[in-house]
Amino acid sequence: MAKIFCVANQKGGVGKTTTTVNLAAGLAKIGQRVLLVDLDPQGNATMGSGVDKRSLALSVYDVLIGAASVRDAAVLAGPCGYHVLGANRELAGAEVELVELERRDQRLKEALAVVDADYDFVLVDCPPSLSLLTLNGLCAAHGVVVPMQCEYFALEGLADLVNTIKQVHANLNPDLQIIGLLRVMFDPRMTLQQQVSDQLNSHFGDKVFATIIPRNVRLAEAPSYGLPGVVFDPAARGSKAFIEFAQEMVARVQSM
Repeated sequence: MAKIFCVANQKGGVGKTTTTVNLAAGLAKIGQRVLLVDLDPQGNATMGSGVDKRSLALSVYDVLIGAASVRDAAVLAGPCGYHVLGANRELAGAEVELVELERRDQRLKEALAVVDADYDFVLVDCPPSLSLLTLNGLCAAHGVVVPMQCEYFALEGLADLVNTIKQVHANLNPDLQIIGLLRVMFDPRMTLQQQVSDQLNSHFGDKVFATIIPRNVRLAEAPSYGLPGVVFDPAARGSKAFIEFAQEMVARVQSM
């Protein structure tokens, strides 16, 4: 049975897509069967997995409107070792079309149920806004992984996200919970980041992943080559941290 996790944060620019593609690649490297679902119309997770969003025959848009199945639309991201249910500009129009459809917030959940036995992990890259697309991700998921920078404004955004997750848990998806907070782009030389990290540990306890993803140039360069950092430069500090995170993720899922 696949474990479905949204990678979400209502604050933009916190490394959601970088986290999603590198966690997918890390999990694939340690032998897990992974499907990455790109729910962001910008299609960055698709391109960052080495899949050209412009040449997709079928995308997550077709799956959401019921025109294709996940098996039909998912493609193998060759060098990365995982499957991608890609996104392109068509997805922006899905917002309007979904409003008219029955069970509009459950479309992704119902589509993924068909491939439940095909994967160990399904990772959903959500857009930064709380839209019908994000809602589909949250309704399909068993939990949310929250990447966040250790900065003051990140704490404000986290409070908003926790409230959103509580509302979805109460009204639409009783299985939904925060799986953990992942500290990303971390620079231990900055006192403020260390202070915020300590605050997170004291407030959220074991919900904070032990792995910390450092600020790393090679991770930042990787998307321009259309690859996750884990594949682009496996020896980089950031790539090694994501492999550690993948191992921690598997251990956390097994203990759930």
